[in-house]
Amino acid sequence: MNNAEDNYRIIRQLQDGRDFLLAMLEQNPSLLKTAEPRIRELFAPRQNEGAAPPEKSQRGISLIELIIFIVIISVALTGILLVMNQTTAHSADPLLRKQAMAAAESLLEEIELQDFIDQNDGTTTTCPPASAVNATNRTDYHIVDCYNGFSMTGITDLAGNPTGLTNYSANVAIAPEALFDVAAGSAVRITVTVTDPQGTAIAIDGYRTKY
Repeated sequence: MNNAEDNYRIIRQLQDGRDFLLAMLEQNPSLLKTAEPRIRELFAPRQNEGAAPPEKSQRGISLIELIIFIVIISVALTGILLVMNQTTAHSADPLLRKQAMAAAESLLEEIELQDFIDQNDGTTTTCPPASAVNATNRTDYHIVDCYNGFSMTGITDLAGNPTGLTNYSANVAIAPEALFDVAAGSAVRITVTVTDPQGTAIAIDGYRTKY
């Protein structure tokens, strides 16, 4: 680009900035009340004392003042856009939390509905390794302890069908823990943790006894 084109582009930018400033002052003259004295002087009507002015005259602003004004406006707009960007980015947070909470509650309910004691023998409460729950055998018969260590990436229903929460993950931890008068051997604490796409983990707890 040659010097003439550079100069023309600069002049156009300055003219656009000046036009914007004048339009703002025309729409809201009270802006001058908070301006510096020198700025107010630039836009104050000039006339001779005791005589009506022959014509309305207006004094322009200097190049330096115009450049400073453009810089201030640019900085202000940048700050506004950053705030808007942050607001937009986090506007979905409540929805993500609700979806993660719903997925955790659903999985916790699924576990609590399982038998504490294996009904095949009436005594087993510890899951054999071969019977541990995974993504493909959730519809089989299981006892509560079989969900200990269960995890999945992408939330699915009991039959393994996708629920639309492909960017969520879930894991389960089960440990013996006393519950009021129920001894630890007869009660377990179930912790279900679901992580949303932003990496925020939601953990909920539930208890299951053998009674």
